[in-house]
Amino acid sequence: MSGHSKWSTIKRKKEKTDGARAKVFTKIGRELAVAVKTGGSADPNQNSALKAVIAKAKANNVPNDNIDRIIKKAAGEGGSNTYENCVYEGYGPNGIAVMVECLTDNKNRTAADVRHAFSKNGGNLGTTGCVSFMFTQKGVIVIEKEGLDEDTVMMDALEVGASDCQTNEDVFEIYTEPSDFGGVCADLQEKGYAFVSAEVARVPDTYSKLDDEESAEKMQKLLDMLEDNDDVQDVWHNWEMPESDDEE
Repeated sequence: MSGHSKWSTIKRKKEKTDGARAKVFTKIGRELAVAVKTGGSADPNQNSALKAVIAKAKANNVPNDNIDRIIKKAAGEGGSNTYENCVYEGYGPNGIAVMVECLTDNKNRTAADVRHAFSKNGGNLGTTGCVSFMFTQKGVIVIEKEGLDEDTVMMDALEVGASDCQTNEDVFEIYTEPSDFGGVCADLQEKGYAFVSAEVARVPDTYSKLDDEESAEKMQKLLDMLEDNDDVQDVWHNWEMPESDDEE
């Protein structure tokens, strides 16, 4: 069930990504720049955070030239903005747990925007730690099943250091420890695998349903409003999204 819900979330994100590539590229570019500056190196072999973001960028089809240019600019202190990482926790309709990861140059603006999104859509912003205990950080790599042998994929994934490999619907979901994520991505790409999605995610331990249509609509609007905010990098939640959200 959790795998199914995770994949439906990825498909929804992918559909949005296809329609808003420029915004996605901008957000990932910001992550790359911050990873270079906070990690102290433009070499992904010496900067595990940068290695992880590069893997995420490639999974989102960010061109290599873009990646190289952003890294060089950040390494040369070319960027004038200083972005700060902040995480907000709260509850959507009917107590759905939500975590919002941001990179911002103005925490007051971002906090106000995030609080407004929650309150406008039947939720409320909580205190630090109120829902984070319900999530576990994991590297999550998604590969389409078509044309691939399940035993081979599982063996390859475990061989390069993945902690688990699951089969769900029409994809394989490969899980790693956060610290191993960049290396596992690179090794799988060397073996010829292409990714639908690759990122260090906050995976919920359990999922919750929304049985009434009004709450589901409010939850969907909350996610849309948060994801459309330029300061928001990722939104994680434990809503078990309905089957209909998978369909075209």
